[in-house]
Amino acid sequence: MAQFALNPNILKNVPLFSSFTDQQLQMLLPAVQHRRFPRNSFIIRAGEETDALYIILAGRAKVLIPDDDGNEVILSVIGPNEFFGEMGLLDDQPRSASVETTEPCEMLRISRGAFLNCLKDNFDAALIIIRNLVKRLREADRKIESLALIDVYGRVARLLMEMAKQDNGQWIIEKAPPKQEIARMIGASREMVSRVVKDLHDKGVIRAEKRKIFVLDRESMGRRSRVG
Repeated sequence: MAQFALNPNILKNVPLFSSFTDQQLQMLLPAVQHRRFPRNSFIIRAGEETDALYIILAGRAKVLIPDDDGNEVILSVIGPNEFFGEMGLLDDQPRSASVETTEPCEMLRISRGAFLNCLKDNFDAALIIIRNLVKRLREADRKIESLALIDVYGRVARLLMEMAKQDNGQWIIEKAPPKQEIARMIGASREMVSRVVKDLHDKGVIRAEKRKIFVLDRESMGRRSRVG
């Protein structure tokens, strides 16, 4: 982990602080640390005391829950402008999940006191936090629904559709997770995920090229991923 002097202009480009005045940003600056983490580094671990909020500037990380046997369930994969750690700061509880980088990351770390002052002094920032929590609740609802009511084939199809982004008329996952990580995200075995991805590829529904996946037939994917 490396720590660097923070350029004040960085804060202006972070959506969480987009409504802050220059004076508010200057007051916040002393409480913000600029850090870089290599790939496969744990930023926080489940059960630790919650002392800060983290905002990703560059890179990606996975939010996971480990068990005593070294297995893990991946709750989500997060990237630039997304943040984590706010739940424990709001309810005074230990970290509920661990966060590990999947590629080199550049982040901001904001101390507990400064974060709470942000919410107290800026309604727009508080609203962004609330909307983010609601978004995660909706995602949790969809994950529970998926695990309870959709087979593995449908879970893989739904996850790929959710991860794909439109680019020049094509739906693409630029950096698809390894199959082992997909398995941990949907509660299935790596072997089953491999079979489903191969079948989707063979049927022309997707095209897999190394880490990149093209979603060619969203209608078919959507039918398979729906409940019922």
